[in-house]
Amino acid sequence: MKRKVISTLMATAMTMSMLAGCGSSTGTETATDTQETEAAEETTEEASTEEASTEEASTEEATEETTEESADESAEAASGDATTINVYRCTFNLANPDSEQVQKVEDAINAYIADKIPVQIKLTDVGSGEYTDKANLALANNEINLLWTASWEGTIGTNDLVPANAVYDLSDILPGTDLYNSMDEGQWEAAKYDGKMYFIPVYKDNVEGYDFMFRQDLIDKHNWDITSVKELKDLEPMLEDAKADGLKYPFLTQKTAMFYRWYIDKFDFFTADSATNFVAVDRATDEVVDTILTPEYKEFCTLMGEWADKGYISEDDYTKVTTDTTTQTQDWAVSWWTDIPVNDEADARYGQDVTMQPATDRWAHSTSALGSCYCVTANSTEEQAKACVDFLGLLYTDSKLADMYTFGIEGEDFTYDSNGQVTQTSEKYNHSMWESASATIVTPLDNEPANKAELYKDFNGGANTSSAAGFRFDKSPVEDKYAACANVSGEYGFNLENGGVPAADVESTIEAYQAALDEAGYQDVLAEFQKQYDEWKASK
Repeated sequence: MKRKVISTLMATAMTMSMLAGCGSSTGTETATDTQETEAAEETTEEASTEEASTEEASTEEATEETTEESADESAEAASGDATTINVYRCTFNLANPDSEQVQKVEDAINAYIADKIPVQIKLTDVGSGEYTDKANLALANNEINLLWTASWEGTIGTNDLVPANAVYDLSDILPGTDLYNSMDEGQWEAAKYDGKMYFIPVYKDNVEGYDFMFRQDLIDKHNWDITSVKELKDLEPMLEDAKADGLKYPFLTQKTAMFYRWYIDKFDFFTADSATNFVAVDRATDEVVDTILTPEYKEFCTLMGEWADKGYISEDDYTKVTTDTTTQTQDWAVSWWTDIPVNDEADARYGQDVTMQPATDRWAHSTSALGSCYCVTANSTEEQAKACVDFLGLLYTDSKLADMYTFGIEGEDFTYDSNGQVTQTSEKYNHSMWESASATIVTPLDNEPANKAELYKDFNGGANTSSAAGFRFDKSPVEDKYAACANVSGEYGFNLENGGVPAADVESTIEAYQAALDEAGYQDVLAEFQKQYDEWKASK
């Protein structure tokens, strides 16, 4: 495990070095510059050839050539009014994007926006398996102007890009634009990083909350009243029935350390990482706290231990035997679900009828708004940055462009049904709304509610805003200790939160957990968290 952590730290150091290289360059040649240089060389060669031909041609032919050259020059001048931006995005629905189809989509987009904004795009689609590596290399080579990213993305995630100075501060450019006006103020506040506008969130389910998830056939069989379930302990009668049915997983944790989810109403876990949920902001006091020593942590871990003792939680979860497809079986009764505007989507995902009951409120906080977002790269000029904002402004407000960017070419990659909703038909170009454009403007799929836009507005608008929304922790001053603490969390916290520790041993294990954290440098990490959070609050 130590060797694995050391390898991870080395890889992170190498990555940050590459990112720092792309962030520090401001005057290097971009892909657009290269294209213009090549075009200039070709024009020079053509001019030389034409000059030689002109000496042998008649006066009439020379006049015709001169007229043609003037027309070409006029066309070049007209196209030169548009700013070209290089767009990199990840493809999740296809293993390998079809480059020819991506080019067709790029051409169609450019033709459509030509008379609307003075911008042209160069579109690069990369499969999710290669995206971080290829995008990181392109960043290092200053080949990107507009980049899709996310808080959870590795290597080029939001928490990697800012410390590496790889993103453009749009604070002075965004306000007053069509893009800015396409979303409410709360979305922009939650998306701020250290008080600055580096990222443009995709307007989707940009708040966070959790549900209890039940198999509907079991609700029907046992006549469960799931509306009576308000907190975890209320699940026990259902879990007892499931155990009596002989189910292997009465309560399926999906091998996930869930403290930072179930207790989101009490704490803002602004690291958004179950491996580092040992620090949070107490919502009641607005202060950074050591969550491992809170009564809530002991309460939760004890309950998980009791449920494992009773056979409600299987050792398969804390030994990580369960898989991502276990929820597609009928071996479980109750699990968890991240609340979204259309929870019925879970039926298709799990291949069976499931029903949700709210477990927490919904919260807008620093990470929730950046689950899918765009950024302008630091190597971009001001002109390119404004062009990126103009393009996104149109993308977030023009349904035809949004559908083209998301679904591809109408008639080839998708069609509209009789209700005007989208049926995707292509294996060459296929994206989803959540990683493309605003839910208010992308046309719903044929299996989605027609009022999807309103559902998303109500969902996001009905959320609470965290007092810590906008705060980002810079772990660089304590990076080694932070990583060591995360390693300790993986050793102790995961088992405690998944029923891997008997209830009778929970208190002593928590004490050992805290001692191991302190030995790893936790108190310095906690102090740095508190220092940065206090400074952030003072600067607001």
